[in-house]
Amino acid sequence: MIKIKRFINDVKKYFEYAMFSAKAELRAEVANSYLNWIWWILEPICMMFIYIFVVEIVFKSKEPNFPIFVFIGITTWNYFDKMVMSSIRLVKAKKNIITNVYLPKHILVLEKSFIYSFKAFISFGIILILMLFFKVNYTLYLLLFIPYFLLLYIITFGICCILMHFGTYIEDLNNVSAILLKFLLYFSGIFYNIKTKIPSPFNKILLTLNPIAYIIDSFRGIFLYREIASFPIIICWYIVGLLLCFIGIKLIYKYEKDYMKVI
Repeated sequence: MIKIKRFINDVKKYFEYAMFSAKAELRAEVANSYLNWIWWILEPICMMFIYIFVVEIVFKSKEPNFPIFVFIGITTWNYFDKMVMSSIRLVKAKKNIITNVYLPKHILVLEKSFIYSFKAFISFGIILILMLFFKVNYTLYLLLFIPYFLLLYIITFGICCILMHFGTYIEDLNNVSAILLKFLLYFSGIFYNIKTKIPSPFNKILLTLNPIAYIIDSFRGIFLYREIASFPIIICWYIVGLLLCFIGIKLIYKYEKDYMKVI
């Protein structure tokens, strides 16, 4: 309870710093670019066209409203993948800041989450526009986007805190994580429908045990199929996500003083 209370107080205290730092990084990211912030739109759209070409033209696979289908997968996966990979060496990347002033190290993850959440919301906004273009009706199911995205955020934040801690000590963790994420990519249904392409009961097992696949499928349910994800499974993953956050925050508070000796 003490750690949770301390975490809440730290978030309140450093929230403004995290927001300011995130905005500064977003501005710096496009400062020397001719297309500026348009790159945040072009990148997922280009990936969407690549997957459409590979899946629909090369492999002759058909999926209703496939551009929206694959764009949901790309948006969700990019958020998770980029958050995870950016967190592993985050302490060393922010060495100049944390060696000069005390900053709870989980605030570094919070800052990154603001950056990638902002980009994700842009992509989900594009999905709403694509729904108009492909004449997919808006429904009240879209209101479930908030709890689904919150679940994605909690799970990702917890994993990032844990990886940031161990990444401070283990140099090879970045390479190992990159390989594991490539493996996870193909088992998350980014460009195919797990329910129809993988035989039963393996499709149900994969969707239940892989949170990213489950969240992608849940997003597709509310945007495309008017389906609601299984409430018990959602609750279970919320509990797992909160547990991951608790473990990550506890590790950071316990060992953050030792980070200086490593970096």
